[in-house]
Amino acid sequence: MQQLSKADLIINPDGSIYHLNLLPEDIADTVITVGDLDRVPEVSKHFDRIEVKKGKREFITHTGYLGKKRITVISTGIGTDNIDIVFNELDALVNIDFESRTIKNELKSLNIIRIGTSGAIQPDIPMGTILASSFGLGFDSLMQYYQQELSGDEHSLLDSIKSNFSNLKGISPYLTAADQGLLQTIGKDMAKGITATAPGFYAPQGRQVRAKNAIADFIGQLNSFKQGEHRITNLEMETAGIYALAKTLGHKALSINAILASRVKYEFSSRPNEIVEKAIKIVLERLIS
Repeated sequence: MQQLSKADLIINPDGSIYHLNLLPEDIADTVITVGDLDRVPEVSKHFDRIEVKKGKREFITHTGYLGKKRITVISTGIGTDNIDIVFNELDALVNIDFESRTIKNELKSLNIIRIGTSGAIQPDIPMGTILASSFGLGFDSLMQYYQQELSGDEHSLLDSIKSNFSNLKGISPYLTAADQGLLQTIGKDMAKGITATAPGFYAPQGRQVRAKNAIADFIGQLNSFKQGEHRITNLEMETAGIYALAKTLGHKALSINAILASRVKYEFSSRPNEIVEKAIKIVLERLIS
């Protein structure tokens, strides 16, 4: 079996993976990702005990137990560029033998749940909603660098999206479905929809401060799309990369969004921490039920 080079798979002197600073035994089969490093202890404070606390740069990891369930929570930082690092290194921790630098014969599939914040782009989705992403729609460039296999449903929906957004020159959207098992268990009874992922916070999400936007009424273009029961419900910066890389690497992923803003009503929640805490509690309760 081909050995991975020291330049492709970088391992620290202590045997940990390069950016995350984790050893293979440090992570659980169930992983919660959060963008904000300060949100890691907001999740792990609910654990009955914590056995691992490690960090490097923006990547903070706590692993512990909630009842008999072993769970890892890790901060990714903002954007799909960071998702590229976190997901490839999480996969390496479970599917590559670090001593031989070879891919294991038996591959492990992680359950990965994002708990993040987002803004609604549909007027009927109120602030405080906890929304499960049925699809992740990427307007960033991450998946131009990876081979991706789409299902028939993903192909059909993506074709409609590309036709609808054909005026966006130089942008090639990609689309991946949530893991259906996680969607039906963790995401049961939640609002659902297509989550759009942008490569930035300001103009890439339709905001204008001083620099002039190249895309006119981007939010209006997003919320006007509809194919059958499918519509774009919210906008953030990680979900599409999470779904696409998870599927490419053979893992299961679900994105849970705490809706803190209404982009069409120009409102932002006065109680964002309460909404995020609600999302955390729901996910943890459903992981152990």
